[in-house]
Amino acid sequence: MGRTPTEQLLALFEPHRLSPTQRRIAQHLLDHLAEAAFLSSVDLAGRVGVSQPSVTRFAVALGFAGYPDLQKALRPIAMRALADRPDPETVRRNELQSAVDAEIRNLEALRQSLVDPSRVVALGRDLAASMPLTVLGARISAPLADYFGYAARRIHPDVRVVTSGGSAVYDALLQSQEAGGRWVFAFALPRYAEETIAALRFARELGFRSAVVTDAPIAPFADDVDVLLAAGVGTRLVFDSYAGPVALAAVVLQAMADADPARTQARLEAYEGMAERAGYFTDR
Repeated sequence: MGRTPTEQLLALFEPHRLSPTQRRIAQHLLDHLAEAAFLSSVDLAGRVGVSQPSVTRFAVALGFAGYPDLQKALRPIAMRALADRPDPETVRRNELQSAVDAEIRNLEALRQSLVDPSRVVALGRDLAASMPLTVLGARISAPLADYFGYAARRIHPDVRVVTSGGSAVYDALLQSQEAGGRWVFAFALPRYAEETIAALRFARELGFRSAVVTDAPIAPFADDVDVLLAAGVGTRLVFDSYAGPVALAAVVLQAMADADPARTQARLEAYEGMAERAGYFTDR
């Protein structure tokens, strides 16, 4: 299966360290490729709200001689995006199926990103070794942080989930640092919660390393974290859907479990014994 237009664009952007302004241009191209690829540099700058020289510098940052060369590379991708657009009448007849189809494409892209699992395996080792491990998530990302924390506690002896904002998150990070924690694992999905971004910056000041699950490699806080894990978010419904980020969270949990199999096995067996004695679950 060939790469989708979005995957082709991300492959164009990912190897380069883009400035905040350049990430805005990249995000606009991701969101409006079919139209934006045919705009002049002046018109594109106007749509994004940046200067025309910023668009030129963006093209050069990606390795092109100038904007015309970038545009030549973008246009075939845009034509593919136009060809791949679903028939509007079909979408109107069954918007729910179209939303699920979009999530399937997100999962396919995530699967492709894991062809080389070495980065996630290394992260799993680091998270497993961090005592304690702090997990962050605010607003719409809070339920994902709770899910990850709930599962991580089965295989890790000290997991601290922080889903509140304000000064409480700073207190939690300070306590984690004093207890010897080295890593923060966070979820930051659109719309990106400012308190999560502020917490990640504070964590860096304290000497933590951080990993974040988000929706795109060009997220506005990319420069503030050590490991950025991207999984597409479904946007076809009134509320976003998160099949990709949830699957990615489960992948990281697996990497943590595999990092210390003896500890994982012992903790899971102890939990199952406790669950049976306490009657946590029922098959009736």
